[in-house]
Amino acid sequence: MNPAGEGTGFGDRGYDLPLAGIVVANIPNAFRQAISTNLLTLTKFRELLRKIKKNRPQEDLELLRKAYQFSAQHHIRQVRLSGDPYLVHPLEVAHILADMKMDLPTVATALLHDIVEDTSVTLEQVRAEFGKEVAHLVEGVTKISKLELVSREERQATNVRKMLLAMVDDVRVIFLKLADRLHNMRTLQYLPADKQRRVAQETLDIYAPLAHRMGMGKIRGELEDLAFAYLDPQAYRDIQSDLESKRKAGEEFLKEVASEVEVKLKEHEISARVEWRIKRPYSIYQKMKRHTEGLAQVYDLLAVRIITENVQDCYAALGVIHALWSPVPGRIKDFIAMPRPNLYQSLHTTVIGKNGQPFEVQIRTSEMHRTAEEGFAAHWKYKEGAAVSAADEQSMAWLRQLVEWQQELSDPAEFLSTVKIDLYPEEVYCFTPKGKVVVLSREATPVDFAYAIHTEVGNACVGARVNGKIVALRYQLHNGDVVEILTQKGGHPNRDWLSFAKSSRARNKIRHWLNVNEHAGAIDLGRKLLEKESRRVGVPWKSVTDEQMLKTAHAAGFPKAEDLLSAVGFGTLPPRQVLARLFPEKVLEERVEKKSITKTVKKALGFSKDAAIQVKGYGDLLVYRANCCNPIRGEEIVGY
Repeated sequence: MNPAGEGTGFGDRGYDLPLAGIVVANIPNAFRQAISTNLLTLTKFRELLRKIKKNRPQEDLELLRKAYQFSAQHHIRQVRLSGDPYLVHPLEVAHILADMKMDLPTVATALLHDIVEDTSVTLEQVRAEFGKEVAHLVEGVTKISKLELVSREERQATNVRKMLLAMVDDVRVIFLKLADRLHNMRTLQYLPADKQRRVAQETLDIYAPLAHRMGMGKIRGELEDLAFAYLDPQAYRDIQSDLESKRKAGEEFLKEVASEVEVKLKEHEISARVEWRIKRPYSIYQKMKRHTEGLAQVYDLLAVRIITENVQDCYAALGVIHALWSPVPGRIKDFIAMPRPNLYQSLHTTVIGKNGQPFEVQIRTSEMHRTAEEGFAAHWKYKEGAAVSAADEQSMAWLRQLVEWQQELSDPAEFLSTVKIDLYPEEVYCFTPKGKVVVLSREATPVDFAYAIHTEVGNACVGARVNGKIVALRYQLHNGDVVEILTQKGGHPNRDWLSFAKSSRARNKIRHWLNVNEHAGAIDLGRKLLEKESRRVGVPWKSVTDEQMLKTAHAAGFPKAEDLLSAVGFGTLPPRQVLARLFPEKVLEERVEKKSITKTVKKALGFSKDAAIQVKGYGDLLVYRANCCNPIRGEEIVGY
């Protein structure tokens, strides 16, 4: 009997023994390790059950017990680099998800998330043991992890694409991946240094921005700080040291401010709780780097948070704060009236406190606070048979749109570059002349604004007026700008726009227009170039049939004749090469004749190998000179 009243998880293997009173020294090493592993993981599992029971008192936890035993059985001989039993990792991931108050199938999947990838268990076995829902989630996580690509960039791009697609299918997959990455980052010190940097960089590039875009501020902050410590350890230590030197004074200052705020809120009969925080290291680093300022100039280093019961009290509390301390101009932000795309809502203001010390005040309701900490996880509910609300559908619209845009990008480097912008936008709020709010990413331009309004507005854009003044299309927009897009019939995008357009929407619309319209122009140009070359070579271009062109296109690796003509027009396929396929005898004859003439000229002029023109070390190179060019031997040659 187990005195704890719970199975050890090793019953099928004969390990379901009492754990109390065993003399560990008198048993074999393998058995001792099994008992040690069992004690550690069982303790963590009991803590998990208590945590979930507190949040979900009515739930039947049998699914979790079964998942724990199944995972323990199949991970029994596996050990992490830290020396811990492998089962500790799934348990820690499950704890992170339980803290997020996720549903039981998601927490059960956390216990099983590596079972298909790292053991002999198949997805069919998982489905048979735990049902379709858990198997579906395990499959989603496994698909993201199992990649066999040569290029690291290609692997990362494909991984991100798979994550985005999995999220559209079931957003719980990304909660699992974020929790998995968070625990891996917490134990990163056990990996080799080169792998530490690679994992940390990927975390900072993809996972932290993804957590931000999902509104999961708590997880995002920890991921950023953990990655920062490995990527720039000196800067991390410097900021931590600076923070520690100021922490005591900062905490005393904030406690005093919080106490004063509580008194004033009670006087105005505003029910609220007051919290405070000191800014995290990576956020400080980013602000210092962006604005080239020291720690003393970071206005929101210290912050007080007021959590009210309703929206009306948020605005009333803002009035109380501004009556106590003078606000810093331009630092008041209303994210309640204009929520961020990741659902974040709050009032922000920066005020000047005692002794000229600036600090930030954030004011939000308790529901807004939970959303700020947990993001989509706070809103997304999974109940069997329950319909997804319209609000939930709307909140995930950005993700579906992002997936659609990113599917159009074939280049891994460009995909990763644009997806980072879309995942981690620092929003700029601009207005149309009629007062409509348009939310754009930081450093957005009038071109991004135009395409945010409508594709046709973007395509016809020829200029922009910001706050009544004409600006260049590459002008960077700022909060509060009133933007008027100037259009013209016949106006169209040009390739240069891709060098400054920031949003995926704008870049994909520009690229689509260029592909469609430049393709048509390239076909026409390709046909003209072939006609011109055919006259020079002396072959009858007009006699070429559509069937011959299609056959030639297929031979050159193009599905259609138009694609071959387009390649000639874009300059990727020489006209001579096409004509050589259509008229092999004529073109080859012309080639032989030209070669013979060249040799004759060289011989007549007394050219030797030593006397020949040398271009970047290539001797005996046939060079065509412009009529205006009469070089003297020994002069430097410049080619255009």
